[in-house]
Amino acid sequence: MEAEAVIAILNGCTTGWELVESEVIEYEISEIPDEEKMRSVESLLQVAQERVLIDEKIVDRARAFNLMGIGAFDALHLASAESAGALLLTTDDSLIKVIKKHADKIPIKVYNPVQWLMEVTADGSEDA
Repeated sequence: MEAEAVIAILNGCTTGWELVESEVIEYEISEIPDEEKMRSVESLLQVAQERVLIDEKIVDRARAFNLMGIGAFDALHLASAESAGALLLTTDDSLIKVIKKHADKIPIKVYNPVQWLMEVTADGSEDA
């Protein structure tokens, strides 16, 4: 169900929703060992309207997130999303739980893609 939600969200990004990508995502994609799969995933980023570059401010914020118990790459994803003023979609339920636990220190919203898609389509909103 999560894969279908991600596909629906990416389709929505071609018709109005805004996808933000980052150097962190690009690095993780570059580490996919299957070259065909890597190229396929890279092509999905073509719909991104914004690219977040990692700078010292993002690295410092990621370090703060890391001290809250968030892994290094997840902390960089979170700091990048925060820098862009975006929400974070992740299928990692334990990450969602940690972020919500620290909601007083982490101002961005985080959702599982299925949950987010259901909420957005239930209220008829086109804002993402």
